[in-house]
Amino acid sequence: MVSYVIRDEVEKYHRSGVNSLQFDPLLNRLYSAGRDSIIRIWNVKNAKDPYLQSMEHHTDWTNDIVLCCGGKNLISASSDTTVKVWNAHKGFCMSTLRTHKDYVKALAYAKDREQVASAGLDRAIFLWDVNTLTALTASNNTVTTSSLVGNKDSIYSLAMNPAGTVIVSGSTEKVLRLWDPRTCQKLMKLKGHSDNVKALLVNRDGTQVLSGSSDGTIRLWSIGQQRCIATLRVHEEGVWALQANDLFTSVFSGGRDRKIIMTDLRSPEKRVLICEETAPVLKMILMPGHSSLWVATTDSSIKNWPINNRISQLDEYDLDLLPPLNTHPETMIKGSPSIRHYNVLNDKRHILTKDTDNNVALWDVLKASKVEDYGQVDMEAQVKKMFKMVYVPNWFTVDLKTGILCIHLDEPDCFAAWVSAKEFDLGPTDGPDTKVNLGGLLLQALLVNWPPSYTNDEESENGMGGGGDGPMTTGERLRPANTYFNVPDHTPVIFSEVGGRTLLRLLVGDAGRETEELLLHETVPPWVTDVVVSKNMPRFNKIPFYLLAHSSSSVKPIRKERLSASDMLPVRKVIEHVYEKFIVGAGSETGSQTTSQVGGTGTQDKGESEKDEERSSIAEEKVEILCQEQVLDPNMDLRTVRYFIWKSGSDLVLRYRPIK
Repeated sequence: MVSYVIRDEVEKYHRSGVNSLQFDPLLNRLYSAGRDSIIRIWNVKNAKDPYLQSMEHHTDWTNDIVLCCGGKNLISASSDTTVKVWNAHKGFCMSTLRTHKDYVKALAYAKDREQVASAGLDRAIFLWDVNTLTALTASNNTVTTSSLVGNKDSIYSLAMNPAGTVIVSGSTEKVLRLWDPRTCQKLMKLKGHSDNVKALLVNRDGTQVLSGSSDGTIRLWSIGQQRCIATLRVHEEGVWALQANDLFTSVFSGGRDRKIIMTDLRSPEKRVLICEETAPVLKMILMPGHSSLWVATTDSSIKNWPINNRISQLDEYDLDLLPPLNTHPETMIKGSPSIRHYNVLNDKRHILTKDTDNNVALWDVLKASKVEDYGQVDMEAQVKKMFKMVYVPNWFTVDLKTGILCIHLDEPDCFAAWVSAKEFDLGPTDGPDTKVNLGGLLLQALLVNWPPSYTNDEESENGMGGGGDGPMTTGERLRPANTYFNVPDHTPVIFSEVGGRTLLRLLVGDAGRETEELLLHETVPPWVTDVVVSKNMPRFNKIPFYLLAHSSSSVKPIRKERLSASDMLPVRKVIEHVYEKFIVGAGSETGSQTTSQVGGTGTQDKGESEKDEERSSIAEEKVEILCQEQVLDPNMDLRTVRYFIWKSGSDLVLRYRPIK
């Protein structure tokens, strides 16, 4: 599968929920992992314009991140099934680990040992030596790793203590499983939760564990006693995020009910409502000195909430009676709205979308760009307003998982749409018409910088765009195969396996670079190479139909004849066929074949085109074609007639009659 993302050149702000946060106190940098697949770096000291950089390499939700090596490196886990190693200071991807077989949901970090663990929906936990990972390169990324086995369900949470003496996992199995990472031996499993365990913390010496669950409870466990020693019921719904102070005496919790609550673990009845978020809480980071909390939610914004010093002086605090200590965050890094609804217009080129701010916009799939913002208008009314009675086959699918438009192309559907270049505003309006294949042209545009996609052949057939204008001189730059349109260089292109696992992600403008060129040669599937390099296009789609005299017609009925033509054939060509065969040549032979061809789909020269138009205008004055008793527009093509008027799986039936 080939996919690409329609987006701005610089995506400064998260467009969907933020799954994870990390903070570097030395550089005052906040790192955020987005559901839009992008990791962003923020300077929290610059409240007006905190954005520093985007780290883009993942192709699906980034689920978790950890800073390691004193803030020099960052490890990320994603639903694209990979774990990636980054240079955190410079913001580039150093290597990709493809050991997991499904979504990677959680990471854990043992700071004293520089060890990272990863886990996810494949039920496996892998242990990684960070110093080994940071020595890897893009081409040399083979690494052996220890694994912890025994999980029976998908893992959603993971934690290790700094010394790396214990690792704990939480899953849909509803139990906590513990191992010794040094020996990879199982220690125990702890039962008590009645739903998925979504958040975990281990104290410094590895003797206690805190767990938050979708069952709405927080549990404190003693590893030595192998049992739950306290159950906190402070939330109305699932608990998805936990943070604790260094002494493990206070816990901050958040989740589906949007409330962030601090509870004293020594006296659980002593608790305080820090704030109420505007969306369910996914992650929290406690700042050094416990002065504030950075909070990430299913919304695109990230907020910093102060922790009031009065908390320590409070006795019992009734959450139901008293308001939150904070009604406004100290700092907020705003996000952008994410696209949540779409409608592919029936030209199969434009898409209308509506985002979380209810703004409606129009996008061009071919040029991978936004056409127009309509603001907060009625999307359904806009769809009706832009309706055209033209049928083009489906040739791509749309994915909104990351909050941005992602377009997927797959064989053979990708090549289903042949269209008129004139009607699609892809060619000059005064010259001969050319039939073009939208999927083929788009693949050529996406790989226009990949050297094999350039050609010095003669003008290619089937309307696929021009090559060179003649013999090429030494040193002359080859021309791109698609001369109809371009896509922006900043457009990400993704090659995936059939099951969806990403093989390669790159930007359109980087396809000609040495490393990317090598990777493309290894990755691009043969069906794409066939179109981009060899320019072998699929044949036109044929449509069978019957052409009969209308009951009101005075034309002598002929034997029922099954015809075949390109499904893009305009009704005008059928009118010409009827006029020449049954009106002008009524007395001549009608032919003995039961199947015959009508019209043509090739490119004509200017002289032929003018003669054709003259012949058509005469025929249209003499003959009309009907389907289901509806007179057809001569400009309509056969596939549009079949889709909008015939509306049947059986062979199309057209009827003709002279115009009186």
